[in-house]
Amino acid sequence: MPKSKRNKLVTLSKTKKRGKEQKESLVKSVRDCLDEYSSLYIFSFENMRNTKFKEFKERLKTSSRFFLGGNKVLQIALGKTDAEEQKEGLHQASELIHGFCGLFFTNLPKSEVLKEFQEFEEVDFARTGSVATETVELKEGPLEQFTHDMEPFLRKQGMPVRLNRGVVELVADYTVCTEGQNVSPEASRILRLLGVQMAAFKLHLRCRWAPDEFELFETEENMQSDNPSDGS
Repeated sequence: MPKSKRNKLVTLSKTKKRGKEQKESLVKSVRDCLDEYSSLYIFSFENMRNTKFKEFKERLKTSSRFFLGGNKVLQIALGKTDAEEQKEGLHQASELIHGFCGLFFTNLPKSEVLKEFQEFEEVDFARTGSVATETVELKEGPLEQFTHDMEPFLRKQGMPVRLNRGVVELVADYTVCTEGQNVSPEASRILRLLGVQMAAFKLHLRCRWAPDEFELFETEENMQSDNPSDGS
């Protein structure tokens, strides 16, 4: 009887070696792009949606390349200090690699890049842990958008419901989520049933680097980091 592949042991030394090789490959690919493309942008993202991001990358693949990976590895690839930077001024871009972000290498003119990123936005259902952008409240009374067989499920989500002559009825006002607060797992499911989308997948440009050029963009994100009292 052949051995099950699931029982095959993989030594830690092999996994460590593979991880090191992947990091080295990422560093090399990033450094190769410094010669292949005319400019580099550091961008951040919120409410990432992989399918939509893949479509965005596909649209720009003939002129550009994206990198998402470990921030520390990306910093090493560019150079974390003046002495380590691969090209002059790159350490300034490296300093902006933090949080949810990536690299965007391109041969597109700056005006086209700005247009692509500013116009990109995909609205989707909020996931657990995301911040609610509005307060959603349901008033006491019949919920005719739900069928009778959904009543047990709604009750499990914490909604005060009952069946009244085959109609799902809310026996008291109920707040699904509150603006500014994290969306709970139950709220996420209810919002999806209600068809309420409040998660916007957006991309924000932090800076642009090109030979002998460096530009920091005044985005809302950057302004908040400069003024902690306004956010955080």
